[in-house]
Amino acid sequence: MSQDQLADRIGLERRSIQRYESGEQDPRFTDLLLIATALEVPVTQLVDSRR
Repeated sequence: MSQDQLADRIGLERRSIQRYESGEQDPRFTDLLLIATALEVPVTQLVDSRR
């Protein structure tokens, strides 16, 4: 899924997704929930540093 597709799906700007991916900004918990739901993965998969 592209950044544009993810942003559209969860109602955020593409730039927000870019900042999250680059580590420039940490996502709010509510955004993490939206991202996890859109990607169909558990939130722990997004925040677990061991992966």
